[in-house]
Parts: sequence; structure tokens; C-alpha cells
Amino acid sequence: MWHNSRMERGLTKSIKSDLDRKIVLITGPRQCGKTTLAKMITDSYDYFNWDYSEHRVDLQKRTWDRSKDLIIFDELHKKKNWKSWLKGMYDVEGIPPGYIVTGSARLDINRKAGDSMAGRYFLYNLHPFDMKELSDTVSPEEALDRILRVSGFPEPFLADSEEYYRRWKKTHTDTILRQDMLDLESIRDIGGIETMIELLRRRVGSPVSYASLARDLERDPKTVKKWLGYLENLYIIFPVRPFHRNLGRSILKEPKYYFYDTAQVSSGDGAKLENCTACVLLKELHRIRDCLGYDTSLHYLRSKDGKELDFAVNIDGQIRHLIEVKWGQSSLSAGFRTFGPHFPGVKQIQLVRDIEKEKSFPEGPEIRKAAPWLARIDLSSS
Repeated sequence: MWHNSRMERGLTKSIKSDLDRKIVLITGPRQCGKTTLAKMITDSYDYFNWDYSEHRVDLQKRTWDRSKDLIIFDELHKKKNWKSWLKGMYDVEGIPPGYIVTGSARLDINRKAGDSMAGRYFLYNLHPFDMKELSDTVSPEEALDRILRVSGFPEPFLADSEEYYRRWKKTHTDTILRQDMLDLESIRDIGGIETMIELLRRRVGSPVSYASLARDLERDPKTVKKWLGYLENLYIIFPVRPFHRNLGRSILKEPKYYFYDTAQVSSGDGAKLENCTACVLLKELHRIRDCLGYDTSLHYLRSKDGKELDFAVNIDGQIRHLIEVKWGQSSLSAGFRTFGPHFPGVKQIQLVRDIEKEKSFPEGPEIRKAAPWLARIDLSSS
């Protein structure tokens, strides 16, 4: 059994290089390792968590130790007007020391509290483990198998026990719904949101109709859409929208929803593998955006007659990859014949979990074994 206490995360190098210029914001799902990463940047740090009352007093008085190399503010987004407070502190005191702010809710959402932080920070999205980040420690096949069973979140991944994962998941979800959500929004119908999560677990890989979901939940579609927004902001789910050259139209079409915790998916092995692939692609696109500064987005393709490809990777306004995910099918998906000609020169990859022999075709598509391809992924190189 190896341990992640000294395991360097993929974003560490970029974060270190930014700390002498900007405030660094690290956002991502609860318990994906944000605080651990921040504390591994240097041994010389002072740490404050807004959830602790004594830390809140110290923060209000600004009595952190300025002789340290790094000051870490955890869950600061729960403080009223936190952006104004941070902006004022930065404008008056500057750097050094370096500052890292972590949060388990989206720190880039425009909330009413606070002034703009424009020009004062760089934002990073930290994700759970994936095959690429684990490639020096665990084989791609073992990492994929474990993520499908117990998720890529560090604690259950390291424990590698389905019983432990089930117990962890219960407290993890309960904390998000009964603590984090109540901190950010005044929600009364937690039971309704729990039911919606259960419905979404069974629909991974399928477009989600707000009207259909509202009927199943016996709620208003506007309420359902608002709830989905809450779950996005708290990093339980993320949407993948259909690609359209008129991006305004794609936002109106039905999205698919995926879970940051792949092991939550209950709609079959194929859907789990598709969810895991979505997580790896989103993590890689966030890396390209956060570290390299390109605009990125993840989409799926769907024609009027129902032909579909699981993922279209968009970097700097161009589709770079078309990707289909299959558990065990070795024949090429018909979706490539439908969409491939519309994207000449674009990489076309069919990822398969169980396949004896990889293949490539004269017209361009490739069939690749999922785990090794995802472990080597570098979408910015093509």
C-alpha cells in the first residue's frame, strides 16, 4: 500500500510558479485533496479554515504569521464578501507571503458578495485522481479498475475497499447536501435533491430533459434546473452539452450529466467507463485552461436522426478530438462515419475497455485500449 501524503499532484509545479505573482485559488470537489496539495507546496505555511471559529477570529483580525512563505485560507468562500476582503488584503499588503485560497464550491461564480478579483489571482481546478496522475504509481488497468469500483477520490481510492467506499460516500454526500449547500443556499427540500441525484446516477450517458426530470420529481422545471446548478457549483455533477457551431443553440439543447465520483454511476459498466472518460477529459481540459490559458470545452455530438458520438474536445475554438467509449465492442462506431467528414484532420478515437487488438483505419479513426490511452492523454499536443 502506497500513500499520497508526499505524492506530487499534477498541478503542483504550475501553482508554485504562480505564488510569487498572484493569489492562487484552488477549487474542486470536497475531499479531492485541495488542502493536502496546498500544505505540500512548502513546509513554511500558516493555515486557516473558515469552518473553525478560532480561525475565523484570526482571519477577521488578520493575525496570520507573515514570516511564513505561504498563507492558506481554506473554505474562505463561506465568508461574507470574501472577494472584497481578499482584494483589499492583497491591494494593501501584496506578496510575499504567497496566498492559496481553497474551496469546495466554485470560486469563479459571480456571487453578489464582493468586488471583482480581476487581475489579482490565477484559478486552478483540482480533480480526483485519474490514470494519468497515477501513472508513475499504479498501472493504468489497475487505476481504471479501482476508479470504477471506489472512485478516484484519494481517501477511498487509497483504501481500495468497496465497503469503505460505501461508508465514505454516505458521509461525503451528506456533508455536501446538509452542510455545504446550506452554507451557500437556503434549501429546504434536501430530500428532493437526493432523489434527483439517484435519478441522475441511472441516466449517465443519456441526454437529460429538464421537463422529464421535473415530472419524475413532481417539481417545477425551473426548480429542477436550479437544483442542477447547485449540484454543479458544489462539484457533484458536471454537464456536457451538445456541440453546435452556434454555441448559443448548444446551451439550449439537452445536456448530459456526469459525476465527479465515477463509482456513483449505476447505469451499467459502459456508462461507468463513459463517466470516467468524461472526468479524465474534463480534468485535462481544465489543466490546459488553467496552466496554458486556452479556452476549452467538452461536448457531445448528436444528429437529427439520432446518430451520436460521446465526446468532442474543443480547444481554442477548434474541435481537436472526437471520442467514442465502448466497454467491449471492437467494431467501429457508426458515429465516426456520420461526423468524421465534418471534422477533417481531427483525431478520431474509439476507447474500449476490453479489447485484444488495437486498430487504425485508412480514413482516420483508431480503436484504442481505454486505460493506457487515458493514462497518456495530452490533448494540448495535437
